[in-house]
Amino acid sequence: MKRSNAVLLAAGVLFALSMANLWRSRGHEVSASGPKASSLSSTLITAPGRVEAVSEEIRVSSELSGRLRTVHVEEGDRVQRGQVLAEIENNDYRARVAGAEAELAQREADLRRTVNGARIQERREAEASMRAAKAVLDNSKSEAERRRGLADRSVISRDEAERFERGYQVALAQYEQTAQHFALIDAEAREEDRAHAAAAVATAQAQLAEARAYLEKSYIRAPINGVILRKLRHNGESVSTQFDSPVITMADDSVLRVRLDVDESDVSKLREGQRAYVTAEAYGTHKFWGRVIRVGRILGKKNIRTDEPSEHVDTKILETLVELDSEQQLPLGLRVDSYVQSEEGARVK
Repeated sequence: MKRSNAVLLAAGVLFALSMANLWRSRGHEVSASGPKASSLSSTLITAPGRVEAVSEEIRVSSELSGRLRTVHVEEGDRVQRGQVLAEIENNDYRARVAGAEAELAQREADLRRTVNGARIQERREAEASMRAAKAVLDNSKSEAERRRGLADRSVISRDEAERFERGYQVALAQYEQTAQHFALIDAEAREEDRAHAAAAVATAQAQLAEARAYLEKSYIRAPINGVILRKLRHNGESVSTQFDSPVITMADDSVLRVRLDVDESDVSKLREGQRAYVTAEAYGTHKFWGRVIRVGRILGKKNIRTDEPSEHVDTKILETLVELDSEQQLPLGLRVDSYVQSEEGARVK
């Protein structure tokens, strides 16, 4: 009896020791793994992202419908703002400009004529005509007076005297006409004539400006400095303003950004200025550093799919922008894994 009690007592001691060791080992595992996981989740916000240019993607279209004469750029070319990327057939617009230039030249000549008056040769001609008419008038007057006296003395008939009188009246009218013509040519232009001529010039200038504006629109120019991403139209193809038909797409890749899909459970940890880095499978473990420059204000659907089976596609996300440090080189559109330092990261402002 005493022996069985001793066996039971020994078994109980062994069980107690084994249970104590088991609890001690579990407690050590919890203390070792628990803080590490907590530390990682509290210092890094992970999210999938996609690389984009600072300007995002710009679709460059034509302001006019027509046929492309030539497209001057290829994919990958670097262009400067204002550089001609493509050209619409524009012979008709060139003809409009030429016609408007000719019309303006004519209106400006009319204005100068109005302001300056007649040429000196025209003045001299009008004055000579007036003097000739005055000489004819004086002669007619003398003849009419002489014939009147002869008629009074009954030397000639009254009808003959009246005939010379009528000749004198005709000469007087011709003289007045030439005198008025000379006065008109010799006088300065009236204010209303100048205003009318000036208005005609302004109208011609506006028409020329419109024609040149349409001609300029036939040249498709780069809106920014950047790189050509896609060449969507080629020589001879038609473009229309009625439909969305961009000729090329381009972007300013001088600064790279990463657009993140941050899970809604992590949005409270996000702040502008937080340091962040991204990695890509093609670049191994290399980290591309940057900082958070914008945090969205509304949750939405996911934009980026990781293609993992365990991914929850119905999760709400908050779009966040990370601007990479200067001289970072990554292809636009590359999917990356992003990590934002939420607590211990250096705050950059």
